[in-house]
Amino acid sequence: MSAGTVSAHAQPAAIDPYLYRIRDLVYRAAGIFHPDTRLCLLADRCGRRMKELQVRTLGDYLERLTQPGADRDEMVKLLNEVTIGETCFFRNQPQLDALKSIVWPRIIAAVSTTASRKLRIWSAGCSTGEEPYTLAIMLLEASPALFKGWTFDIQATDLNERSLEHAQAAIYGDYSTRNLTPYIRQKYFIPVDDRLQVNPAVRKLVTFSRVNLLDNTRMSLLKDMDLIFCANVLIYFDLNSKRTVIRHFFNNLLSNGYFFLGHSESLYGVCDQFKLVHFPSATAYVKVQPQPARK
Repeated sequence: MSAGTVSAHAQPAAIDPYLYRIRDLVYRAAGIFHPDTRLCLLADRCGRRMKELQVRTLGDYLERLTQPGADRDEMVKLLNEVTIGETCFFRNQPQLDALKSIVWPRIIAAVSTTASRKLRIWSAGCSTGEEPYTLAIMLLEASPALFKGWTFDIQATDLNERSLEHAQAAIYGDYSTRNLTPYIRQKYFIPVDDRLQVNPAVRKLVTFSRVNLLDNTRMSLLKDMDLIFCANVLIYFDLNSKRTVIRHFFNNLLSNGYFFLGHSESLYGVCDQFKLVHFPSATAYVKVQPQPARK
């Protein structure tokens, strides 16, 4: 065989067995599963932490992850590497159009006979905050005509500590703000050097916190939501983890509350409790309580 020629029967490089064990730790900690086809990504993320710690082998790094007293701190740092997200303001416009023109009027009509005038929204897997801030801006824009007399509570959660720090600072560059209209840019953002910061009126509507979606205790506290957004998060979970998380979302929604996924995501084969609803160029799921059986 000539130099540079690859045999058709050449075997792929063996995977370090310690990487499988680290994969299992990540899965148990956060429900994030890396199939064999994505182990190279996990190896790269481990490599970043190993360089920081000046650790040479995956076996030594596994020891760092599992040694008493330090495993949680290092696992959080590894999860920060694993869960790096990408988002921007006003990312899924057809979904946002349906929210404004169809979903919000339906929610308002459903509570018109009650004293409640509080809208609660949960942005799960909020990454660096563009999604919840987008929702806050939309609510402020809609308040005079649609939500007069209402109050708003937006809970934004993520697993990644670095992303949450970025979100709370609320300063964004050109990539994140590329979809902003001149009107929104001027009204709701403040120039900071060559970037933009979300103004205080928007920021005060959003509360950020670190939540592991597989933490049953924390998840059970996020009750009575009118809307839940969880875009491009479930793709990291295996089927069992997805079902656990979706069950929490269902339980935490109010009756007739809406659940939005990413535009390419679906609950098919995961959960049949929600009713799928179609909007122009977008879909969502609604929590419909079963009707009592006739006697």
